[in-house]
Amino acid sequence: MPTTPPAAFEKLSVLIPVYNEERTVSEILDRVLALGPLVKEVVVVDDGSKDRTAEIVRAKAATEPRVRFFQSPKNQGKTAAIKRAILEATGEILIIQDADLEYDPAEIPEVIAPILNGHADVVFGSRFLVRKAARVLYFYHYLANVGLTFLSNMLTNRNMSDIETCYKAFRAEVIKPLDMTSKGFGLEVEITAMICKTRASTYEVPISYYGRPYEEGKKIGPMDGVAALWYIAYYNIVKPLTPSGRAYVHAVNTAIAARRAALDAARKS
Repeated sequence: MPTTPPAAFEKLSVLIPVYNEERTVSEILDRVLALGPLVKEVVVVDDGSKDRTAEIVRAKAATEPRVRFFQSPKNQGKTAAIKRAILEATGEILIIQDADLEYDPAEIPEVIAPILNGHADVVFGSRFLVRKAARVLYFYHYLANVGLTFLSNMLTNRNMSDIETCYKAFRAEVIKPLDMTSKGFGLEVEITAMICKTRASTYEVPISYYGRPYEEGKKIGPMDGVAALWYIAYYNIVKPLTPSGRAYVHAVNTAIAARRAALDAARKS
């Protein structure tokens, strides 16, 4: 595990969307909080769960000040939950963490290391870049992931290996201006497409993947893959030309230019 520079303390917001995760949400919170002072806050957004998820998180938030809990009155999909979490986050670095134990929070320091070291503005944790521990599951899911990433790469002109990964970490100024409009699991495509239109420096790092089968609560299905095809076309070709798309790219590029100019000035002084 890479050493965390002291400057990283109090910077990281971990964003956790939850929906009917009563079996795993307590453990995932404990694992994230176990990262210690690296984590400034854990922003949990419940997307209208019908089980005890909200009750469990609310109890944790009552005793742990770093846990901030928000609840949607009805199920609106993962994009809506992440959008709310981004809005509420106050850290300089944001990372998405699912609540289902498929991704191990112990690897978060490795994912954000390129940002902390000043190399990256965005980091994707890739399940395929260099294969680490990975549960053997559905071949067709693997083909779908590879196919969607290939199509995305054709339009972004990037050589990414896994756009559908949960682990995406960002400098706040790169993700906060993005007004996400996709539904359900479309945020993976939308985020990738729009970030690739900016000058953000993007890295990938290898991660482990402890996937779960449908009988253990996996939610993504075949129709999500079909929808992703439309999202790839729309968010790579159409959205960047809209007023909101152009505004996002301008806001991010301006922020990146200002930060890099400040760093250059600091080096010269």
